[in-house]
Amino acid sequence: MAKYLAQIIVMGVQVVGRAFARALRQEFAASRAAADARGRAGHQSAAASNLSGLSLQEAQQILNVSKLSPEEVQKNYEHLFKVNDKSVGGSFYLQSKVVRAKERLDEELRIQAQEEREKGQMPKT
Repeated sequence: MAKYLAQIIVMGVQVVGRAFARALRQEFAASRAAADARGRAGHQSAAASNLSGLSLQEAQQILNVSKLSPEEVQKNYEHLFKVNDKSVGGSFYLQSKVVRAKERLDEELRIQAQEEREKGQMPKT
């Protein structure tokens, strides 16, 4: 009786182990496909987020920018930087957040400009 019980347990563990291994392989494949779909620009953008400590969405919220236009970013940056200046009673912390947000958005604009240049240089087949 114990022998049969041990065989049932071993078979159950094997079945669960195979299912787990298959699910893990599928998850790795899906993760790899998603990373490939994001493309090279996605990697650059993620690296920029890691360097600045802000995501693109956070930087847009801080500077109150809905779309990435250099003029709007600069205008909002200058206003928020002046308003949060410590000499006029502002917050140094908030001012530093504004600076980091502008750096992050400037980096994103640089990445987008680089992508546009690369698309323009690719030969059409």
